[in-house]
Amino acid sequence: MSFLSPKLYQFLVSCFASVGSFTYGYDLGIIAQVTSSESFHTYFDNPGADEVGLVVSLFTAGAFTGAFLAGFSSNYLGRRGTIALATAVFIVGSALQAGARTIHYLFGGRFIGGAGVGLLCMIIPLYQAELAHPSIRGRVTALQQFFLGIGALCASWIGYGCYLGFSNNNQWRLPLGIQIIPAGILGGLIFFFPESPRWLLENDQSEKGLQTLARLYAHGNVDDALVSVEFEDIQAAILEEREHSVSSWKELFTSKSNFRRLLICIALQASIQMTGVSAIQYYSPTIFAQIGLSTGRTLLFQAINSIIALIAQGICIIMIDITGRRWPLILGNLGNCLTFIVGCILLAKFPPGADNPRSAQIGFIATTWIYNFSFSATCGPLSWIIPAEVFNTATRSWGVAISTMTSFAFNTMIGQVTDRAMTDVGYKYYFLFIVCNLTNALFFWAVLPETCGTPLESMNSLWENAPWFVPTMKRHDFLKDFEDEVKAAANEKMEGNEHVESAKVEATTNR
Repeated sequence: MSFLSPKLYQFLVSCFASVGSFTYGYDLGIIAQVTSSESFHTYFDNPGADEVGLVVSLFTAGAFTGAFLAGFSSNYLGRRGTIALATAVFIVGSALQAGARTIHYLFGGRFIGGAGVGLLCMIIPLYQAELAHPSIRGRVTALQQFFLGIGALCASWIGYGCYLGFSNNNQWRLPLGIQIIPAGILGGLIFFFPESPRWLLENDQSEKGLQTLARLYAHGNVDDALVSVEFEDIQAAILEEREHSVSSWKELFTSKSNFRRLLICIALQASIQMTGVSAIQYYSPTIFAQIGLSTGRTLLFQAINSIIALIAQGICIIMIDITGRRWPLILGNLGNCLTFIVGCILLAKFPPGADNPRSAQIGFIATTWIYNFSFSATCGPLSWIIPAEVFNTATRSWGVAISTMTSFAFNTMIGQVTDRAMTDVGYKYYFLFIVCNLTNALFFWAVLPETCGTPLESMNSLWENAPWFVPTMKRHDFLKDFEDEVKAAANEKMEGNEHVESAKVEATTNR
């Protein structure tokens, strides 16, 4: 890959790792198609609402468990080893789902497959963040949501095609079985790609860590000045963490700086579910059906919805390292709030099940699509970007694991209560998401510092210096002080090296 620029190489490696996110998006998208197929209900003797609910909730319960296990495996097996383990678990779960003879086999497959997804969702953005240069880290970690969107898009059209093309059990068995293919490719080839250099150095594999940094940053040249700067920065950060006994998940709770980061990341992942995204994913097909659309038309509109999400996620990848993290998250929540206000008014005036005019159907569909664009361009990708980059090397695995567990816990809760809530209180359920999106925006405006462009090894400095009420923070002054520190360190470390000037420029770019 010597003909590729280092940043392009990092981006392509991260794209391959994001195949794991594809499996999550595919499974999220396909299960709605599966459970709406007539052959599914016929084969499983018309399962009740509780059994269909378990098909969804057992998957997210498994994902919660998988994210927890990833906190251990990512430290002991490495980032690539955890990805390989996750794909193996996911394949077993998918095979059980596709070959299910009874509903209980399907339950088991959903839980096991969910555990594989939980492992993947925790480890992939962490792996990507540790590979990427600060100037492209946002784009790289946004790939998690982008490939999730690709998976959902493929699921929508595959599910739609299988629904139209088959009348037997292939309507649901084939879509569930297809997800084994990308997982198998990822697990089979991941060891041909580099391990995280930070994990290698953390585990006393300095030579391999240096070679990996050189492979990522300088076409394999271990004598490159930038590689030397990065290598020494990572080593210094790890040494400092060891000297201060930063070595386990406990440090997340005993250090004020770490606990602040953990608290914000937990709040972020919880807030993402409280934007209403899971309610929309799980319930909009039902509302589409209740406002007079056929099953085929419902699946078609969901497929179009997936295309809109993918376009929005692509825009996020292009812009996120330009716009930063703070304001897209704030504005995205405000945009979500507005769409829920409109959706609430439409549902109040034209309730599902009534003989509503065509304009009401179009209005609700359009509102759902606009919400999906707002969420997918901002909140969705940022829920993976921010946790992956704010923690230091010693606490990153557990910090990302706990925040990911929060996401699946709240996802499970929303999935369980939405159907009953919409039945019992109808459009008033939307009040919850209107309020939550508004308070999300205010909360992150107040407490979330801008992390765009800050190197991973410098996150401690950023979070220790940033005030709790962030609007009073003069980030320009902080960055200027930080750049002066980096330049001074580069002068000291690189003195006598013939590439010193280029190293200084590259080492301080976008930091």
